[in-house]
Amino acid sequence: MLPLMTFGDDFVGPPAPPPAPDEKNQLDAPREYVSGKFVDFVTSIDRFFGTDRNYQETNDSVLQLDFFRVMGYGGGNGFVPSARANIHLPMAEKKLHLLIESDPDKNASVDPKQIQSPPFSQPSSVQSYAAALRIEKSEPNRWHLSLDGGIKFHGVIQSPTPFVRSRASLAVPLDLWNVRLSETAFWFNTIGAGETTQLDWERPISAPLMFRASSYATWLNDTQNFDLRQDAIVFHKLDERTALMYQVSAIGVARPSTVVTEYVVLALYRYRLHRDWMFLEVSPQLHFPRALGFHTEKALSLRLEMLFDEAK
Repeated sequence: MLPLMTFGDDFVGPPAPPPAPDEKNQLDAPREYVSGKFVDFVTSIDRFFGTDRNYQETNDSVLQLDFFRVMGYGGGNGFVPSARANIHLPMAEKKLHLLIESDPDKNASVDPKQIQSPPFSQPSSVQSYAAALRIEKSEPNRWHLSLDGGIKFHGVIQSPTPFVRSRASLAVPLDLWNVRLSETAFWFNTIGAGETTQLDWERPISAPLMFRASSYATWLNDTQNFDLRQDAIVFHKLDERTALMYQVSAIGVARPSTVVTEYVVLALYRYRLHRDWMFLEVSPQLHFPRALGFHTEKALSLRLEMLFDEAK
């Protein structure tokens, strides 16, 4: 028998029982799918393709080495290397990371032509290297916060310069869709202050297929201009070694008026050459630049990638 509770001469009665938990119903099934199998599938796709999301948001250490070349429109001479490493320091329970990157201002997603693999244009060479410390906090598959502070090295002649960069992302499951909003703010001595907003809508089509629509807007304080980009992508994982990606992109600017400067249609074949860390990419592309009257320009992108990830 529960004891009665009194306060002075007032009768209060027994304490209220805790509320009963909500019972599961038919509306819970889609949400559990999104938070379970779908999220695992998306993560496996990003890890296999070595996407920027996999590099930025994983708590595992990642080392990514690329050798790529674009032939035809936007191409250059020979293969150009790039590298970046995100290494968690064990003393801080994976909340403190050491970053080593080539051309970190490009990794801030300031160039709309370099946001999504494969690259649409090829730089002549690596321009700089950087080392930074990252403090981060996250809830896996929900939200992620990070703050970077580092030093960029231009060569033996120029003195090193500091840079700062922060990133925040939030994932919201909506039945069979997953929505992710990411915001990156940065300052580099070469390009000044700026920010990039990215919005992803993604959902599975069937077991081996996933659709993703990505919108990007990058603003630079020096130019007071927005660079815009819209991607529609279908990922198709054929087996454990092979995957395809089909992509349509529109690139534009928002000042003095919103104008599309280029359309791109491409396919990408990615093959795991050796174990879980060496990959080959071949990507035929069709470009339709406004500067050339939207006439068709052909390109072929080749990439050899070495991707070391603790989760592999």
